[in-house]
Amino acid sequence: MLVSDIPEIAAHRAGAASKLYFEDRAMHFTGLRDRCALLAAGLSRVAARGERIALLAQNRIEYLECYYGVPAAGMLLTLLNTRLSIRELAYILQDAEPALLIVEPQYLEQALELRTLVPSLRQVVVFDRAPDGTLGYEALLEGGRGIAPPARPGEDDPAWLLYTSGTTGNPKGVPLTHRNLVAGMLNTMCGFEHEADDVSLFMFPAFHVAGYGLGGLLLRGRPLVIMRGFEAGAYFDAVERHRVSTHAIAPTMLAMLLEHPRASAQALGSLRHMTYGSSAMPPDTMRRAFERWPGLGFATAYGMTELAGNVTYLSRADHVHALEHDHGLLASCGREMPLARIRVVDEANRDLPAGEAGEILVKGDQVFGGYWRNEQANRESFTDGWFHTGDVGRFDAQRRLYIVDRKKDMIISGGENVYSREVEDVLGLHPSVAEVAVIGAPDPKWGETVVGVIRLRENMRADETELDAWCRERLAGYKRPRRYLFVDLLPKTASGKVHKAGLRERLKSGAN
Repeated sequence: MLVSDIPEIAAHRAGAASKLYFEDRAMHFTGLRDRCALLAAGLSRVAARGERIALLAQNRIEYLECYYGVPAAGMLLTLLNTRLSIRELAYILQDAEPALLIVEPQYLEQALELRTLVPSLRQVVVFDRAPDGTLGYEALLEGGRGIAPPARPGEDDPAWLLYTSGTTGNPKGVPLTHRNLVAGMLNTMCGFEHEADDVSLFMFPAFHVAGYGLGGLLLRGRPLVIMRGFEAGAYFDAVERHRVSTHAIAPTMLAMLLEHPRASAQALGSLRHMTYGSSAMPPDTMRRAFERWPGLGFATAYGMTELAGNVTYLSRADHVHALEHDHGLLASCGREMPLARIRVVDEANRDLPAGEAGEILVKGDQVFGGYWRNEQANRESFTDGWFHTGDVGRFDAQRRLYIVDRKKDMIISGGENVYSREVEDVLGLHPSVAEVAVIGAPDPKWGETVVGVIRLRENMRADETELDAWCRERLAGYKRPRRYLFVDLLPKTASGKVHKAGLRERLKSGAN
């Protein structure tokens, strides 16, 4: 099975109510199938097999057409983060060397500038309206009418090219093959719970790897609502209008919902299930969500771009058990799903027993084969077919996985390992703290010292003395932050993760 087969299969299985909804538009799955086929045929007239087709847009129905239509043409869809600067976009495009750049009109100015910076770019394709010197997206599709379908790609041909968020340096290209994406999708379909009458909502940026899950939602043949991007008011509107029953969410999004005036106990009446992921859930946010919406089921998962999706799952039943009997279980991201294998190893790649923390390694068909044009990173990332995630974790006796920290985010102070997530969880429980990130700063005596970067809740106060006293009661001395930085906003990647590399640079430059 290929990624590009999804629209055809979904259309075959779909009922009359199976539609895509976006703002005031609705499209039956047969329409998606037909337009994906036209896009593939149209692309075959203007680009060659194996070339990259870049996409710079917010969520919309056409994004799904590109998801499946570009790989159907034997080309590699390069997904671009709309929040990046021209310099950052140029770095990615110069690395990927795409032939075409498809954009929404609001990004046309950037696209035209990028065309002057990226020699490989031959054409800019524009949704909705195409000024002189560009090609209209609808004209591209019309050019595919009457053209024979392109030859089918192979399962091991690349379908999507995503770039890591760059939290620890320059973004690296992650080519995901048809096999990778289909395996990730099937693993999620096996592991995740669903109901026959679900109405799903998608609000993560579609350029994020979370978009892999849309294939499974289409194949299940139920209505799918797409939001242009997350905004709390628009979210409540969409849930109410379409009677949404299930969706995935990032912890930062959930925190915003809890603070919104419409987040009453009666809100979200149609919603049955919410899966969170992409970053750690602060314990206080989870507790507040349980209290606000006691009838709502929660689940979580663990994955990353290089894994073409998720590889573990902590179910709704696990969350209920945790709430009633073992709050510590909420720190787990669950058990490995059926189609992935996971190990926790020491520095010598020896398996560690339950309870001991080490690096998480993953193997399976959904694991990518290597970074784009980066042999050094590939040598460092694989051992005998096992991918080194760079995450530190541990298993419990029931083989549930707990993420302790990112390996690169671990702080070594005075020879002791300090896991930033543990300190963040403690600070996040302080009633005045809205968001927190813990990072290491160079220290001539201790090697690194622990720094807490804090965003306070509106109209709330706390100073270094108060936060230090809070941590003194809850953490070993070597884990306590020795310095605090108070900010109005924590820098985030598109997936909702705190951009810790930027915070470290800010400390290095001497910013307060």
